[in-house]
Amino acid sequence: MMNENCANILKGKLDDASFAKLEALGNEKLFAFVADAAELCEPDTVLVCDDSPEDIAKIRQLAVDNKEENPLTAEGHTYHFDGPTDQGRDPRVTKYLLPKGVSLGKRFNCADRDEGLAELNKLFAGSMKGRTMYVRFLSLGPANSAFGLPCAQITDSAYVCHSEDMLYRPGYDQFKKLGDSGEFFRFQHCTGPVDERMTSTDIENKRVYIDITEDMVFSCNTQYAGNTVGLKKLALRLAIRKADREGWLAEHMFVMGVHGPEGRKTYFTGAFPSACGKTSTAMIPGETIIGDDLAYLREVDGKAMAVNAESGIFGIIADVNAKDDPVIFDLLKQPGEVVFGNVLIADGKPYWTGMGEDVPAEGENFQGPWQSGKVTGEGNAIPPSHKNARYTVRINELTNADENWNNPDGVEVGGIMYGGRDSDTCVPVQESFDWVHGMVTMGASLESETTAATVGAEGVRKFDLMSIMQFVAIPLGKYIQNNLDFGPKLKKQPNIFGTNYFLKNADGDYLNGKLDKSVWVKWMELRVHDEVGGIEGPTGTLPKYEDLQKLFKQVLDKDYSQEDYVEQFTIRIPEYLAKIDRVETVYRDVEDTPQIVNDTLAAHRERLLALQADKGDYVSPLDL
Repeated sequence: MMNENCANILKGKLDDASFAKLEALGNEKLFAFVADAAELCEPDTVLVCDDSPEDIAKIRQLAVDNKEENPLTAEGHTYHFDGPTDQGRDPRVTKYLLPKGVSLGKRFNCADRDEGLAELNKLFAGSMKGRTMYVRFLSLGPANSAFGLPCAQITDSAYVCHSEDMLYRPGYDQFKKLGDSGEFFRFQHCTGPVDERMTSTDIENKRVYIDITEDMVFSCNTQYAGNTVGLKKLALRLAIRKADREGWLAEHMFVMGVHGPEGRKTYFTGAFPSACGKTSTAMIPGETIIGDDLAYLREVDGKAMAVNAESGIFGIIADVNAKDDPVIFDLLKQPGEVVFGNVLIADGKPYWTGMGEDVPAEGENFQGPWQSGKVTGEGNAIPPSHKNARYTVRINELTNADENWNNPDGVEVGGIMYGGRDSDTCVPVQESFDWVHGMVTMGASLESETTAATVGAEGVRKFDLMSIMQFVAIPLGKYIQNNLDFGPKLKKQPNIFGTNYFLKNADGDYLNGKLDKSVWVKWMELRVHDEVGGIEGPTGTLPKYEDLQKLFKQVLDKDYSQEDYVEQFTIRIPEYLAKIDRVETVYRDVEDTPQIVNDTLAAHRERLLALQADKGDYVSPLDL
């Protein structure tokens, strides 16, 4: 039963149907969460939604009625704009709230919990006057399975709710089974003041705070989905902490099926920072996708089993075109439920950079009316579509959705990929010598040149531990140790691979085409099953030329020259040594770095120095 205080607060805000839906869940912590938010934010009404198709359809319509989304010509398509300075995750205002005496380490953006909560109380006070507060129930991972994590979201944005319906599994029935004792994540968001386009305007007071002691996230004065759709990267931080407590892994990884000879299918996970080819890898033509962003991994009967924490894709749309991304491109062109974010709108149609079609000379985009040649006050050209413009779709709408995309038991992982954005060092694909070598030199040494997916300067080389640096919510050394410890639990450890799609030559030209990754994944699949050999280099096992030559012809009907192979797979020893220097510098500043990390990096260096002394700075794979 709901206590009298909560009931009194909520009965003045909820109609009978919403009150009954909430009360039926029988969870005092949930009742208090909703009542406290309603009392603080002062919405005119509170709408509680369940898993019914009627409630889900109502939310979608409210997003349009509220002008947070606007219809496009294609049936079911809508578009949404965020504010000009609210176009990506914002690490400056994203902080962990820590109780006094608790530390995560030097590299974390943290604030005192008491002070942070006091600040949030002021920002949320009265923030929903004149608006509806939506109460939603969703699941990270398949609901009612060993992987499923129940979540409750409060927001005043129907756009956020609609996005969550597309990106996550419904969770109301899961809460019914949870009762009054189970754990769940909580998310509270308010849009703040808006302009005539319904975009948040109080950017100075944008806040994204994670209360790690209560499994709760607060965000305000922002609409960008990475800051407001609580179950995305915000929940990843909470999931990492839960996984740490319980002995599993919550990772920033896709899950895909790679199809091998004679109908065989091998599942891979992959960690790539934003705009580094993650979604395009998960969507490689001819392969099947389970998820493109978040994965939970558990040891089950000695196997590494994985699920997609999500059920949709919130993908970067720049350069999605019919040639390079045919499955996604086709879905974006067909009638059906799609939300476009921060693209150019002209004549009721969406346009974006790199779509392979002519873009109109004028329209409306993330900063307002736009025409070709328009510049900012500083004289910088304004692109027709923001570099971090997005699309939102459901996984099951894709023609290449894997048959196991929603399997509550997960799928067995055969291989793990780690890939960054690296113009001058790492070869396009290589395999680690073993679990520890892969985790340290490919995962825990991952670097990426920054892109528009994160607010700030672009083109800066950044250390990005396992593509999860922004989201780790436990000490870094502990996180690395958890990954190292996961391997020995398994009877058969997944093979670990490093990939790099962005290697350039001396003239600054990319050495590989966008579709070459189709060949790399086929080679990896064969390596998992020991069906091709390799060349042992100082940094890992490299493909043999004859194997890649055969695969390029089979997969892309493309001739692959030995000259291209040599240029792509030459070991660039000075650049590798510089990379090790950078990574070691990082770990000298990590208080709890496992000793095995230092030892593995030192061995990595010694192999490179030995090869350098024998064969020089740049060594062809043919000379290994």
